[in-house]
Amino acid sequence: MKPKLESPGTFAIAPTPFDEDGQLDQISIDRMCDFYGEAGCDGITVLGIMGEAPKLEHEEAIAVATQVIRRAKGLSVIVGVSAAGFAAMRSLARSAMDAGAAGVMIAPVPSLRTDDQIANYFHQAVEAIGPDIPWVLQDYPLTLSVVMTPAVIRRIVQENPSCQMLKHEDWPGLEKISILRDFQKNGSMRSVSILTGNGALFLDFEMERGADGAMTGYAFPEMLVDVVRFSKLGRRDEAHDLFDAHLPLVRYEQQQGIGLAVRKYVMAKRRIISSETQRKPSSGLSAAGKAEVDYLLSRLARVDGRATYTFV
Repeated sequence: MKPKLESPGTFAIAPTPFDEDGQLDQISIDRMCDFYGEAGCDGITVLGIMGEAPKLEHEEAIAVATQVIRRAKGLSVIVGVSAAGFAAMRSLARSAMDAGAAGVMIAPVPSLRTDDQIANYFHQAVEAIGPDIPWVLQDYPLTLSVVMTPAVIRRIVQENPSCQMLKHEDWPGLEKISILRDFQKNGSMRSVSILTGNGALFLDFEMERGADGAMTGYAFPEMLVDVVRFSKLGRRDEAHDLFDAHLPLVRYEQQQGIGLAVRKYVMAKRRIISSETQRKPSSGLSAAGKAEVDYLLSRLARVDGRATYTFV
């Protein structure tokens, strides 16, 4: 078994930067990694659902993962390796770990329905990548249409020692966090880290329910870092005040279909990446949408100076 995946705090879900022609933007990848480190993130997750992984060729996916791992010195890097088949999953997982990744993330395929099907899928995935690779279980029923009850998550964790983290993205999901923590308290499930996603839409209360931190891609990771830190220090009002200030933009970014467009637009305005370009098929922001985001940013800047930016 490889060393345990270190996972408290905040992991930024990174988009994949492209230039205006849709090619990988290596300069922006480096700048993005530097930014996440400066923002106080503990790690970076690449090739997730918001990383446009299905639009990358296999060699490109390996190149992106390798570049982020090499650039993000001092940060733990998790690589999404979800795939339709186990051969591709195995190849990317092994390449990522050989490059120095801290672990990989695996999501279920959408066709799974019963608890037995779900548990068997992850057992086979572990057989494919090898039991020596630490991995993150992604629970995201809103997008993947696979419902994992707390009991089936416990089963997966207990049957697969290399599963060391849960990326919790159920909605509503606060009670699920509480139930999983109760399993750990009564000894029926071993301890795993729980990091939350969903664009941080429920991060304030997820931390209070027992989450260890955030793993999501909001365009202001500094807010995620601070809310996690304030929550762990027991500074509840400060955590909620900061979260509330960002909530209108968090909500806007959470819209299905255009969430990545919003995120890349803001990150480009903050000069974290050079272009808001997505690979096709994609949905961009209209002029009206961009004006609404600009308005939200101007309001946010009144209470959080980090939202002050230069128009590009």
